[in-house]
Amino acid sequence: MRKLYPLLFSLLLSFSFCSQPQRQPEEVRVRLATDPQTLSPVNYSDSEGLQVINLLFQSLLGVDMEDDRLKPVLAKSLPLIEQKDSVTLITYELRDEARWSNGTPVTSDDIAFTLKVLKAPLVQNEQVKTQVAFIRDLIQDKDNNRKFTFVCDSFTPEMELLSGDFFIIPAYLFDPENLLKNIPVAAFTDSLSKLENHNNLKAFAAKFNTPAYNNDGKMLQGSAGYLLEEWMPGQYIKLRQKENWWGKNADATNLTANPEHITLQIIPDNTTALLALKNRQLDVLKDIPAREFDQLKQNTAFLEDYNLFTPDSYKSIYAGLNSRLPKFADKQTRQAIAYLLDIANYIKVTQQQYAIPTAGIIPPKLKEYYNTDLKPYTLNPDKARQLLQTAGWQKRDSGWFKTINGKEQQLTIVVSYKAGNNIIESTALMFQQNAAALGIPVEIEAQEGNLFTQNSREHQFEMFFRPLSGNPFAFNFEPILHTSYAAKGGTNYTGFGNAETDALIQTINKSTDAKQKATYLKQLQKVMLDEATFIVLYYTKERLAIHKRFQNTKVSGLSPNYDVSAFQIKK
Repeated sequence: MRKLYPLLFSLLLSFSFCSQPQRQPEEVRVRLATDPQTLSPVNYSDSEGLQVINLLFQSLLGVDMEDDRLKPVLAKSLPLIEQKDSVTLITYELRDEARWSNGTPVTSDDIAFTLKVLKAPLVQNEQVKTQVAFIRDLIQDKDNNRKFTFVCDSFTPEMELLSGDFFIIPAYLFDPENLLKNIPVAAFTDSLSKLENHNNLKAFAAKFNTPAYNNDGKMLQGSAGYLLEEWMPGQYIKLRQKENWWGKNADATNLTANPEHITLQIIPDNTTALLALKNRQLDVLKDIPAREFDQLKQNTAFLEDYNLFTPDSYKSIYAGLNSRLPKFADKQTRQAIAYLLDIANYIKVTQQQYAIPTAGIIPPKLKEYYNTDLKPYTLNPDKARQLLQTAGWQKRDSGWFKTINGKEQQLTIVVSYKAGNNIIESTALMFQQNAAALGIPVEIEAQEGNLFTQNSREHQFEMFFRPLSGNPFAFNFEPILHTSYAAKGGTNYTGFGNAETDALIQTINKSTDAKQKATYLKQLQKVMLDEATFIVLYYTKERLAIHKRFQNTKVSGLSPNYDVSAFQIKK
């Protein structure tokens, strides 16, 4: 019986893939781990959906994975930003060539319509509504229907990114009856209670919230280079290149739609996906487990057909200490705990060396902003012991003790993490061993996701390990490091910060000069390392394989780690 299982598994896999349509000559096949929840450009909720939507719709600005830089997409150029009293004016002009699927131009009417949909009550737009809340109004140029100005609250440098980072949808297709046309954009700001009873809006929302606006290829047509040809849930999503797509005539290398066909195979199981890759049934596979990735590096037959990549990501793991607790109130105690973090071993054991240690919250790959003068914490029990003694802890046979607020207290640590994360579980267990060797008892608690988040917000934790993701475009650390977010319910879980660091964070947010911003960011990293409250351990490397018949793959540390629309078949 034992020998039948691998055979049965292989037969099932072969049957599954043989049932797919025959591969087209100019087709690229990539893997999606799950079916997207929706392909709505307004209410997508997962990375799988976002990857597909990016091939159907476009935003004003976008990331070119060739160099991880923000570049114009529908816009002619980066916007003109003008600070005026308590508002910020952000002016864009659309590309002359930009067209919808029916050949009509993309105009400021479409931008205004999109904003209304994103901000409107009753409409399924929960995922993106908060992102555009800072835009209060849109002023259309009377002489140029491709030019417009966003009127925005206050100012932060990340407004440039946020103002151009949402998908633009065609008014002619999504609102053929012009139900929203005569409602001004400004009406969708502040109190929306009046609009909830607006007959036109109610009629629009009733249509927009139907399944057709989430999965129908006839409706989901944007300005990007592909059309949704077929979606077989649980099996595949097929896209085909538009004929005479306008982007091919634009003078911009970041506007691409090169493959004639793109098929996204739905393969939930990693083992199945790896087998499909080895059988040459996939052209691209990302998120390859580290051990299997190492095996592929030794597979000479595989390497004849595939290239392997390990770009530096913007994903990290960090340790957080609840500095509000009396036993963690002094930084010498927190520093001592930091010297029990064996980051080199975490990287070796949990990441198989596919990670880079960091001395701060900025990824080391961002050399302009990373503070190279700092050294990450390393395992050093002697240093930890010295710091505990400096902090007033006394070592006894049964552990470390200190009188705090008139009562003797033992130094113990409860480490929590989100259940199901094997990498963090292993990290916590290794920390537990190192702490025990120094006489510090550590208890480990795996918590259900919602409970873990609730406990973090309510300050019901001592120490945790958790992942953190970022990007190279914005450095707004206010929500996780500013003291205004440190009250219960806020997102500054660790209680980091004081008036000085608050001022530094606000200076970073307002700085528009790159050199000045770099100076302030390096100062923040130094303070964070010294305070040892929010300790970033390492940044991970991605692991992916791409078939060698393709070039111009634009491999990047940003998700999804490659630009399939740019792929070109080698001649």
